[in-house]
Amino acid sequence: MKTAVTKIDEAYARIRQADRPEIWIALREEQDVRAEAAEIDARVAAGERLPLAGVLVAVKDNIDVAGLPTTAGSPAYAYSPAVDAPAVERLRIAGAIVLGKTNLDQFATGLVGTRSPYGPVRNAWRPDRISGGSSSGSAVAVALSLVDISLGTDTAGSGRVPAALNGIVGIKPTIGLVPATGVVPACRSLDCVTVFARDLALGRRAIEIMSGPDGVDPRCRTDLPAAPLDAAPRIAVPTAEHLDGLAEGWAEAFEGVVAQLESAGVEIVEVDIAPLLDAAALLYGGAFVAERTAAVGDFIRDNPALVGPDIDPTVAQIVLGGDAQTATQYFRDRETLDRLKLEGLGRLDGAVALLTPTTTWHPTLDEVAADPIGANSKMGRYTNFANLMDLSALAVPAGIVGGLPFGVMLTGAAFADRTLAEIGRLIQAPALDVLVVGAHLSGQPLNHQLVAAGATFLRETRTAPEYRMYALDTVPPKPGLERVAEGGAPILGEVWRLPAAGFGRFVAALPQPMAVGQISLEDGTAVTGFQCEPVATGGARDISEFGGWRDYLDTLTA
Repeated sequence: MKTAVTKIDEAYARIRQADRPEIWIALREEQDVRAEAAEIDARVAAGERLPLAGVLVAVKDNIDVAGLPTTAGSPAYAYSPAVDAPAVERLRIAGAIVLGKTNLDQFATGLVGTRSPYGPVRNAWRPDRISGGSSSGSAVAVALSLVDISLGTDTAGSGRVPAALNGIVGIKPTIGLVPATGVVPACRSLDCVTVFARDLALGRRAIEIMSGPDGVDPRCRTDLPAAPLDAAPRIAVPTAEHLDGLAEGWAEAFEGVVAQLESAGVEIVEVDIAPLLDAAALLYGGAFVAERTAAVGDFIRDNPALVGPDIDPTVAQIVLGGDAQTATQYFRDRETLDRLKLEGLGRLDGAVALLTPTTTWHPTLDEVAADPIGANSKMGRYTNFANLMDLSALAVPAGIVGGLPFGVMLTGAAFADRTLAEIGRLIQAPALDVLVVGAHLSGQPLNHQLVAAGATFLRETRTAPEYRMYALDTVPPKPGLERVAEGGAPILGEVWRLPAAGFGRFVAALPQPMAVGQISLEDGTAVTGFQCEPVATGGARDISEFGGWRDYLDTLTA
């Protein structure tokens, strides 16, 4: 198992390799983080139990981290918190290590990831596409394997939409389970702290550790025991008319997820979700937007000269739009929402969750720039109603369509968080473990191909002593691994977990003379890996004596 110090060294190497400065608003000095990691390693070695020992975390920059400014995406708004937000503090107590603060749609207002003076955050898979927001940097940091988990916030879908667009898990807990103390409010009564992860189990562990009242946040609530999931749970899906307008291929991908659940014994029922979609429109189209005005409206109103250079004009327009709302309209909208909730949830009676696509499309940066408000409004079709109705939700990756991630979402009652996680495990696409030994290793020039295919780093390991490694004459340089009957050596490599769909993409990009096969490991297990056809090793230098590709490369630069 890797030490925390080793993980830090590799993480900063990946950050440099990724060259995505727009992800970070503040990144801690590597030497400071390394010293903290060394302390974690020492505590573990002394026998201390730390459930998140060495887990690397990025934090959305509207959540306080002591020692780093909180900007909420606006340099002029920045302040220096004296203490961590409780959510951050609880992760750190459990052994997690914060690397830095991430970019966001300013004041958490948006689902696109482009509304920031620190620059738009590009998608982890395709840099011409949006990352989704508002928790844009947090999602991409996880998707690119720069950190293990990250914290976001979610008011309208900000903890779910970026997860879907970057092929990762987004966990939106019931409002109040995780304290929102130390979080710059977007809509105080609706905001919740969320988690992004590549692994659902790790993400859920982080949620459980952060949960519980802190004595400060008045909206905190104590979790309720989850009812056992039925052997044949009932899940609702929208009728066809409410799946209209999805991006090309997404409707078919959604049908595939439904079929997958049915084959797992889940009962599927179609329901008319019109009341839920009508409620979603109230979040920005009604008086509820005035809560955003209450949060940061005074700051924007008092600094008109900053609109443009510092304050995003679209954000300013949305936030100040609440000034036109009245208390009378709020109570009218509150009554409308209550009636829509009664009708909408009544139609789901007997279903443990509603399954939908997480969002409706994946636009380019140019498409959002051309129509910033219209493009954004399409993103929240299935997410906007959840917090208005006090619901829990979980976004999980569900395959690849047109070379980009496709994701689905489970929405359930308040405190159904653990139940949604059980169902989510049925949805997550099958994956397989793959050994890489050369140019696809962490920090090497082709590692980005693994990351783009949705891979997650698992561990460092060695092969059984049955292989020889050769330096092939390729660009970029890479080795060939050949199994031999005798005279083999253990070769150092890394195991990455690839979604089945991502594996297909990855293999399709492999040039000859590479061939897929089973690689035996030193612990007696076997994983999928890539061996070189013997025809390519003739005349190539045998570098097995170095024990691994990196050690061989070091000799070339010594």
